[in-house]
Amino acid sequence: MNRFVARTLIRSIIDGGNHCRHEISTAAMENPWKIVGLLRTYQKVGGPGGFYWTRTMSSVTPGPMTSSVAEKEERVEEKGEEWKKSDQTTMVSSYWGMSRQKIKRADGTDWPWNCFMPWDTYEANLSIDLTKHHVPKAFLDKFAYRTVKLLRIPTDIFFQRRYGCRAMMLETVAAVPGMVGGMLLHLKSLRKFQHSGGWIKALLEEAENERMHLMTMVELVEPKWYERLLVLTVQGVFFNAFFVVYVLSPKLAHRIVGYLEEEAIHSYTEYLKDIDSGAIKNVPAPAIAVDYWRLPKDATLKDVITVIRADEAHHRDVNHFAADIHFQGKELSDAPAPLDYH
Repeated sequence: MNRFVARTLIRSIIDGGNHCRHEISTAAMENPWKIVGLLRTYQKVGGPGGFYWTRTMSSVTPGPMTSSVAEKEERVEEKGEEWKKSDQTTMVSSYWGMSRQKIKRADGTDWPWNCFMPWDTYEANLSIDLTKHHVPKAFLDKFAYRTVKLLRIPTDIFFQRRYGCRAMMLETVAAVPGMVGGMLLHLKSLRKFQHSGGWIKALLEEAENERMHLMTMVELVEPKWYERLLVLTVQGVFFNAFFVVYVLSPKLAHRIVGYLEEEAIHSYTEYLKDIDSGAIKNVPAPAIAVDYWRLPKDATLKDVITVIRADEAHHRDVNHFAADIHFQGKELSDAPAPLDYH
C-alpha cells in the first residue's frame, strides 16, 4: 500500500512538471509576455508538481496560499498610497531628529521660508546717517579709495542706469568680504586659541545679509545668460584677490569694503531717484523682503531699496570701524564687535 502511494505521488509530480513545461512553451508561442505571469505563479507556489495542482484548484476556488498572496499585495498597495500621502508632508525621515518645527507668522499662517526664520528678521535702522564719508589720509586709505573708484568705471559703462541689474551684480560682490574675513578670523582664533571679540559672527552676519539682498533682487530682476557668466567671472576673481589682500593687510581690506559700501549707498540713492521719477516702476515688494525686513503687507520696491540702503550704511560703518582698529595697531578682538543689528 505504501509503495502504491509513493508511486502515485512520483507520477503526479512528473506529470505536473511536464504539464508546466508544456503550458509555458505553448504560451511562448502564442504570446511571449504570458511567460512572465506563468513563471511568477510558478515561483509563488514553490516548485514543479505543485504548479498544475494549484492552477487546477484556483479555477474552482482560491487556495489559502494564493489568497494570502493577494492579500499581501493589496496591503502593499495600501501602504504605498499611505507613503505617498505622508511623503507630501514629511520631508525626510525623523531618524536623525532633524524634522522641521511648525512655525507660524504673527497672523497665524505658516512660515514659508527655509532660508531664514522669524527670529532672523529685523527692522532696518532708517535713521542712520547716509552722508558719512571717511576722508582718505594715510597711503593705504588713498590706495583703497582710488581702487574702488577705478572699479566703478567698468560698472558704470556696462550697466549705465539699469540699477536693478547693477544692484544684483553689486550684491554678488558685496557678500564676499564678510565671508572671507569671518573665515580667516575663525581660522586665526583656532590657531591662537583666542576669542574673536564677536567679529567672526559680525562679519558672517554681514555676508548673510548681503546674500539676502541678492535673493531679494533676483525676485525683481531676471539675470541674462551673459550677466550670469559675468557674475561667475567677477566672483572668482574678487574672492581670490580679496583673500590675498585680507591675509596681507586686514586694515586695507576693511577700508576697501568701507568705500565699496559708500558706493553702494550712492547707487541705491540713484535707484530711488529713478523710482520717484517714474523711470522704474514702483512694483509691490517681494514676499521674501516683506518677511525679512518686517515690512508692511502693502510695501513697494521703494521701501525695499530704502531698507537695503540702510543696511549698506551699517556695513560701511562696521568696516571703517574695523579698519580704524587696525590702523591704531590693535586687533579686532580688542574692541567689541557691533552685533545684533541684523
